[in-house]
Amino acid sequence: MSDMEEEEKQAKHPPREIQPRDIACDIDCDDEGGIRGWMAVVALFCITFNTFGYSNAFGLCTEYYQLLLAQGILGGLSNGLTYTPALTAVNQSFQRRRALAVSLGTTGSSIGGIIIPIALSHLLNSSPGLSFGWAVRIIGFILLVTSMTASITISTRSPRQRRTGSPLPIVLVKQAWRVPAYTLQVGAIFLLNWVCFIPFFYLPSFAQGLGISSNMSNYLLAIVNGASIGGRVLGGLVSARVGIFNVVTASGVGFGVAMLGWLAVGDEAGLIGVAVVMGFFFGTVTSLYFATLAMTAPAPNQVGAYMGMALGVVSVAALTGTPITGAMIGAYDGSYQAAIVFGGVGALVGTALFVPARMDLQKGEGRRKKKWIA
Repeated sequence: MSDMEEEEKQAKHPPREIQPRDIACDIDCDDEGGIRGWMAVVALFCITFNTFGYSNAFGLCTEYYQLLLAQGILGGLSNGLTYTPALTAVNQSFQRRRALAVSLGTTGSSIGGIIIPIALSHLLNSSPGLSFGWAVRIIGFILLVTSMTASITISTRSPRQRRTGSPLPIVLVKQAWRVPAYTLQVGAIFLLNWVCFIPFFYLPSFAQGLGISSNMSNYLLAIVNGASIGGRVLGGLVSARVGIFNVVTASGVGFGVAMLGWLAVGDEAGLIGVAVVMGFFFGTVTSLYFATLAMTAPAPNQVGAYMGMALGVVSVAALTGTPITGAMIGAYDGSYQAAIVFGGVGALVGTALFVPARMDLQKGEGRRKKKWIA
């Protein structure tokens, strides 16, 4: 066939724009993951472990501007530049077992949230000859090792995106935001990230307001992180059987209800119970919602761009959510009621957006139905 005949054929039958629902399985589901995929999970574990740690530059800070540059700007940029590729690599390597792989990888954040603060506290309180600067530097060396491990183990099975006539970012922005399943999920994740960190910031001060000791109040954060490990692992295992969207929706509702139940807490035992439940459902929903978001990408080599755009929007929620709740507590003379209601309702509304997103993603009867999407 001549070039002219080929051009005439393409003019009569132009290629249709690929939608996420047209993709049955871009990855061989019988051979997904492999050694490179599971090494990417190790990399994600190391990166998420680091995000709850301290930068080794912190120990060098002697002025406020140094703290702002090291922990605020440099720390934020480095976390964003490492977390997004690591999360993308895992999502590109798995399809049927994507939820389990992402859940296992993100357990690093829970383990880091337990180990690093306790280790730093031990270094500061149990080593009289050790200065604050060197205590933080030791933590920094630990994070350096995990960062190097992540750099060695991370890889992707996805081919590079072919260059086209128009800039790739512009094409992806237009294509992604026209897909309701993607836009709705970004909105859902935005609302959940707006409120899901409230327990981490305000459980200790709430506990002290009830007369609970300072030590026990601080250990509540370890309890939340410990419970989230179970939520992440169990959620990844269960989602393969009952469907990832079902697990995300149920865990989001559970987190919202648990947060509203925080209103009725008046003693130490009740607060520990609420911390365990919130931590469990927090771990489940936060480890799985990016796995559902990856399903909207029309090809594995576009998962990174879809993730990056979503994380750029969601970062605004993470930045503003805690100050908003803090302002609520201050406006109501130290009462946590308004902030807790804001958190619980925000989590429930955000979770509700996953329902129409799932319905849109499952449209198209020609595509073979996958149980793990349900």
